[in-house]
Amino acid sequence: MTGFAFAIPGDIELATGGYGYDRRVMAEWRAAGHAFDHVVLPGGFPFPTSDELATATRRLDELPPGRPVLIDGLALGALPADLLRRLGRPVVALVHHPLALETGLDDRRRSSLLASERAALAETVAVIATSASTARIVEEDYGVAPGRVTVAEPGTDRRPRAHGSGRPARLLSVGAVIPRKAHGALVEALARLSALDWTCHIVGPIDRDADEVRAVERRIASLGLGDRIVLTGAISEAALAREFDAADLYVSASLFEGYGMALAEALAHGLAIVATRAGAIPHTVPPEAAVLTTPGDVDGLAEAIRTLLTRPDRRRQLADHAWRHAQSLPTWAQTAATILQPLREAGR
Repeated sequence: MTGFAFAIPGDIELATGGYGYDRRVMAEWRAAGHAFDHVVLPGGFPFPTSDELATATRRLDELPPGRPVLIDGLALGALPADLLRRLGRPVVALVHHPLALETGLDDRRRSSLLASERAALAETVAVIATSASTARIVEEDYGVAPGRVTVAEPGTDRRPRAHGSGRPARLLSVGAVIPRKAHGALVEALARLSALDWTCHIVGPIDRDADEVRAVERRIASLGLGDRIVLTGAISEAALAREFDAADLYVSASLFEGYGMALAEALAHGLAIVATRAGAIPHTVPPEAAVLTTPGDVDGLAEAIRTLLTRPDRRRQLADHAWRHAQSLPTWAQTAATILQPLREAGR
């Protein structure tokens, strides 16, 4: 294969798991000397305007004839099937998270995205899913034949083990403040534990959903937790590493994850985890390293956190297993190589 293209919508430097995945994969390809084009699509996906669709079409059409193109699922699922067909080139999809499963969509938009992504995936020669759980959804709900799906889990860098903060115990949750991450539920759970000694840092962008950010901030204030729960906003990689190092327990109330890169990062730092059984989380996090609760169950989340705050021996046991398990997680070089295989086959 002499070359291929990777089409990604919007600003790839944004602090999201999907963009982080794309950045690292491209970095690995460059380091290995693979020739490819990074095609920048407009940033309005998954709800592009007609002008943005026209721009996306033009940029894809400008690629050399027959060159395979890997299209990030944030755009792929919103591209009309007939547009993909007219490209006259092999199309491979990268699905981080099916678009219709985003929290907060109304029924009309959810149905529209489900139909659009199903039709778009039917026009691909192969699909890359970032977890076995997402692969199963793509096969069962979107009609993609299992033989066309490749699982390429995100890589995880080897990290030093977290030192922690001791007292008060530092809780860490990483993810943009959007409805799917359910930080409001985490705040409610922590309010039930006000008699215990803890602080919590919620790390992630606060510019994606202004209404959700205001709702979370109001709830923190109304519960009198302003001096214990901090919304840091997006921070640098170095600052994030310091957050993980200072943490004693990783917590997540997420309602769905296509993989859960922040959870894998917590494992890499040897942190015990409290999370939900949402999406791919039970596959990403081994049961020996975490206490998993039902998504949306605030009482259950609070009780799980209480158990690990009041039983440091149990927390240490989970943390030890997390540290050991992290050594078996794939590297980014392995992830990038896995994606290359269906692209090579598409280019033959």
